[in-house]
Amino acid sequence: MSTQFDGIYHGFFNQPGRFRIASSGMAWRSESVEGKDQNMPADNIKWAQWLRVARGYQLRIGLKDRSRETFDGFEREDQEKITSVIKQHFGVTLEVTEVSFKGWNWGETDFRGQDLAFLVSNKLAFELPLNNVNNSNIAGRTEVSLEFHPSSKKAAKGQPDEMVEIRFFVPGQATKARGSDAGSDAEVEEDDEVTAAQAFHDAVKEKAELGQATGSMIISFEEVLVTTPRGRYDVDMFPEFLRLRGKTYDYKIAYQSISKLFLLPKDDLRILFVLGLSMPIRQGQTRYQYLVMEFNREEETTAELNMSEEDIAKHERLKKNYEDPTFEVVSSIFRALSGKKIISGGSFVSRNGQPGLKAHLKAVPGELFLLDKYIFFVSKQPVLVDLSDVHQVLFSRVGGSATSNRTFDMRVVTRSGPEHTFSSINKEEYDPIETYLKEKKVRLKNEMAVDAEMMLAAVGDDSDEEMQSVASDDDVAPRVRRMGDDDDDSEEGVLAFLASSDDDFQASSSDGGSPTESDSDSDGAETASDASGDLSMPVKAKGKGKEKEKEATKAKAPAKKAKADDEDDKPKKAAPKPKPKQKKTDDGNVMEVDDEPEDKPKPKPKPKPKAAPKAREGEESEPAKKKQKKSAD
Repeated sequence: MSTQFDGIYHGFFNQPGRFRIASSGMAWRSESVEGKDQNMPADNIKWAQWLRVARGYQLRIGLKDRSRETFDGFEREDQEKITSVIKQHFGVTLEVTEVSFKGWNWGETDFRGQDLAFLVSNKLAFELPLNNVNNSNIAGRTEVSLEFHPSSKKAAKGQPDEMVEIRFFVPGQATKARGSDAGSDAEVEEDDEVTAAQAFHDAVKEKAELGQATGSMIISFEEVLVTTPRGRYDVDMFPEFLRLRGKTYDYKIAYQSISKLFLLPKDDLRILFVLGLSMPIRQGQTRYQYLVMEFNREEETTAELNMSEEDIAKHERLKKNYEDPTFEVVSSIFRALSGKKIISGGSFVSRNGQPGLKAHLKAVPGELFLLDKYIFFVSKQPVLVDLSDVHQVLFSRVGGSATSNRTFDMRVVTRSGPEHTFSSINKEEYDPIETYLKEKKVRLKNEMAVDAEMMLAAVGDDSDEEMQSVASDDDVAPRVRRMGDDDDDSEEGVLAFLASSDDDFQASSSDGGSPTESDSDSDGAETASDASGDLSMPVKAKGKGKEKEKEATKAKAPAKKAKADDEDDKPKKAAPKPKPKQKKTDDGNVMEVDDEPEDKPKPKPKPKPKAAPKAREGEESEPAKKKQKKSAD
């Protein structure tokens, strides 16, 4: 006699079915999909649990092969019936597991066989199957990230969501004891204090490997140089997956997730072997879609595969023993186990005889390979461009004249949207690249010729301006050059004005010499005989300055007059010595007086007696400037 329950779900399958319990065992069959059956013989049932889940209540059955099966959709009233039936037929007690519904995100972890249980207040919050853990790494000192294998098949409509990563914050310290395995009385040799996050990370790695290594290791390559992600890793190859084991990060990569294989020569000494992944591996927030290995051409390896002859015959081009260069052994085994063809260099050959050339993408240097169907830039973050997706390629030259004569830039515009600008390409590579792209029937546009014409035009304009400014004379106003040459032109104009002023002063009818000499002599007399009351010498010097100014004003052109005004303004700012105070007498004469605070005269807007100190520095006096303004009016 059997007991049947309808509307029961098996595992993550989204269609319900019928569940039966009999003395011979348990069985589940889908109501809508044929072939979806699950049978569990009575002698294989080890334990049973009952707990609350999202789809009602769940019956969890543990089998003797350390696996388990789950069935959801039971009602609360079904617990008593199932408890009695299981006890009667199999002699197994149904355990009731309490589940926490508090919603807290802090608690404790407990490793239960192949599951990681998260407990809140000693009640189960959730469980994680460790056999599905793809990678475990420490993101910071106190954070551990667990990554899971996503489904190898593309998500179809109606399929449930999948969790691909979960992070645990594990603060504090932990003590790791080392000692003999003699028992509980073993003496501890050394205590290593590590962070709690590191201890949790090591425990996850240990437990996860037990569920993942479901098969014998075929071969292992030690200390392989991996440039992306950077480091040295041990490559352990199993029948269904490979494992990268580093000092900090471990990765499990299924062969089904390998989409492309590239074997490309970097130079005469090194070979790059690149794995394109459909599901990128991660280090923290960084995703790596390509795994780049680097090998020495001359390095050789002798290897023997841990496989039977029958298993080797199932794979194409797989041998039992290898004695070849390391890159050939690794690439051959990857090709056989993944079932992907290896893409090598195409028809393009650079000036060094290689299918690749040096280039930069933004500020990142790398190797640019022009293959038969792809443009592949190999660097810290490789970029692969399908030639069928290229809309246009533009050549341009960026930078100064010295740089632009040696290198050029190549901008690749794709139909799907993104653009990639490869810079600092040697100019000698232009012709081979252009020939290659024309053979692939790629649309080209050359902006280098336009840039050269613009540079030549700019150089021609600058040379014309310099010639005109040098050839300018007194009759033609000099053109103001760009590039900050205004100061030089103004200085030449000032010198020309000073020379013409000296000629005018020499041609005057004055017999007292230059204004500088006469004014300096008269000034010296004034300062030496302030107490004598001799006022004739200042009056005489003043008259001579007026006569000379009238002659200079009539002889000078308007343009020179404007420059003279500018020259008169400069000495005012730079006059180093204080000016003597002057006072008018009743008869209109001017005399100098000592400083007397009580009889201090009010300043006038344009004092006439400033001629004496101005003449001392070889410049025209203030009254001369005043006269120029009156004559201009």
